[in-house]
Amino acid sequence: QLHLVESGGGLVQPGGSLRLSCAASQRTLDSYAVGWFRQAPGKDREGVACLSPSGTVTNSADSVKGRFAISRDDTKNTVYLQMDSLKPEDTATYYCVAEAAEGSWYSLYAQEFSVWGQGTRVTVSS
Repeated sequence: QLHLVESGGGLVQPGGSLRLSCAASQRTLDSYAVGWFRQAPGKDREGVACLSPSGTVTNSADSVKGRFAISRDDTKNTVYLQMDSLKPEDTATYYCVAEAAEGSWYSLYAQEFSVWGQGTRVTVSS
C-alpha cells in the first residue's frame, strides 16, 4: 500500500516561492502517475499538475502554467511542486496524489487517483 506525506507548506508573500515535497513509502514511483491537487475553502478541488509514470509527460492547470512545475526524484522517492510567482488565489490546501499506471498516462481529474496524502496548507498573503 502506497502512502504519501506532503510537507513544505506555509505562509508566503505574493510574488514569493515555495517548494512542496511529497515523500512516498515505496521505493519507486515509476509505476505511478503522480500529481498535485488543491482545494481552497468553499471551492471545488482543482487539479494543479501531474506527471506520467515515464516521467516524460506533464500537464498543469491553466491557472498555474508558467508558474508551477512538478518533478520527481526517484532516488528519494519524492515528488515536488515548485511554485513561483505565488498569488493570493493560490491559497489552498495542497494534496499529493498517485495512481498505478503505465507509460505516458496522466490526469488532472481527482476521481482517477486512489492514493492521497493528508495535505499541506499554503497561504499567500502580505
